Amino acid sequence: MVATDLLVQLGVVSVYLVVSVVVGALAYRLTSRDAEDYYLASRSLGTVVLLFTTFATLLSAFTFFGGPNLAFSAGPEWILVMGLMDGILFAILWYLVGYRQWLIGRNRGYVTLGEMLGDRFGSKRLRAVVAGVSLFWLFPYVMLQQMGAGEAIVGLTNGVVPYWAGAALITLFMIVYVVLAGLRGVAWTDTLQGVFMLSIVWVAVIWVVSAAGGLDAISSSMASTNPEFLALGGGLYSPQWMISSAVTIAFGVTMFPQINQRFFVAKDATVLKRSFVLWPILVLLLFVPAFLLGSWAAGLGVAVPEGANVVPVLLNEYTPVWFSALVVAGAMAAMMSSSDSMLLSGSSYLTRDLYRPFVAPDATADREAWVARGGVAAFAVLTFVASLFRPGTLIEVGDTAFGGFAQLTLPVMVALYWSQTTRRGMFAGVLGGQAFYLAHVFLPEVTVAGTTVLGATYLTWDFALWGMVLSLVLTVSVSAVTTAAVDEDADRFAVGLRAD
Repeated sequence: MVATDLLVQLGVVSVYLVVSVVVGALAYRLTSRDAEDYYLASRSLGTVVLLFTTFATLLSAFTFFGGPNLAFSAGPEWILVMGLMDGILFAILWYLVGYRQWLIGRNRGYVTLGEMLGDRFGSKRLRAVVAGVSLFWLFPYVMLQQMGAGEAIVGLTNGVVPYWAGAALITLFMIVYVVLAGLRGVAWTDTLQGVFMLSIVWVAVIWVVSAAGGLDAISSSMASTNPEFLALGGGLYSPQWMISSAVTIAFGVTMFPQINQRFFVAKDATVLKRSFVLWPILVLLLFVPAFLLGSWAAGLGVAVPEGANVVPVLLNEYTPVWFSALVVAGAMAAMMSSSDSMLLSGSSYLTRDLYRPFVAPDATADREAWVARGGVAAFAVLTFVASLFRPGTLIEVGDTAFGGFAQLTLPVMVALYWSQTTRRGMFAGVLGGQAFYLAHVFLPEVTVAGTTVLGATYLTWDFALWGMVLSLVLTVSVSAVTTAAVDEDADRFAVGLRAD
């Protein structure tokens, strides 16, 4: 690689990230130190900012690099899983879970999911379990962003800059940003980055199509090199796999701390309704071009080096150096948006659901803030170290985290809508689903007398779906046969669906 090209690439990436931090520093001056403003921007976000901060928070390495990588290796049907199925499924869940959670949170002043459930069921331990499970599955998803950044730098610079350097760069920026900005700053940069990525990915598509000779030339090349990409289904994309992936991702996203906490922040019901109606459109506008780029790269015979992502390599080949660097810079900034949102929400779970109830109930706001900052730094450093071992592909690591979070969703939905849910039912549903899922993630497959008793699928359906069913059955059945404790209060969730 020419030295000047390398300098241009690294310069564009660095400038973009620095600008993002400057926006965070400006937001710092407008953010007060109370929890509701720092974590929830005083529940004041409007439609555009709420929509784009949720959108940019999900523009992770899983989406922008993992998705095109999968489309490159297996075909473009991943668009159906993420673009259509999850765009629609998550919009529905945003209404079913998010709207009701917003009503309850506004009435009661809740900041975290654990705080809300712990108060309803009169249990600090349930609050701690929800926070602990959430932080556990947040770890691999933060690590995923660092892996994606490292691989992006490798692909952009053709391996001149090593993997660890890209991972370290985004780790440093995410720590600095969360310490500075709070949700208000995160939301501002999320909006800017969401608009930027939505625009730049379409410019990238147009540029690649033009440089490659047009859509007909790309389609002809794909038909000769990867004819299976032009047919629906086959290979990896069985109906069971696609449905399982769509369901676990959509339900998992609903319980992501950084997404779930955004259910509390809308300034009114109209903002919420507009946001989840527009969500599927926004998803399609990004995912379709991003995943097409991955599929086209396969048809165009692009060679992706070991440890790199396909999008930077494709853009390096078909667009100018500065443009490919700009796209990667934007993608890394979007990953930083995901990471800083995760770390910010994770710090609220750490301080409000674990530190304050169990360690220092009388801690001052300043002391709690320093604990949050220290927790953010420690968490980010640990995930960075873990990312150096690269325990799987971006899709594999992300899918594992989605499945873990998905085990929480149905017990929470039962609690939100069924007043007969009991504390014991919640413990049974949450812990039972997690135990089942963890066993399948970390233990090897077990076969007894020719029958699989611990495997990846049952009746051809992914084990994550069976864990979700188990969590639902346990929550409902145990609640049905137990009585509520005296300190449980179903009236805390007794709100009507109203417009303001």
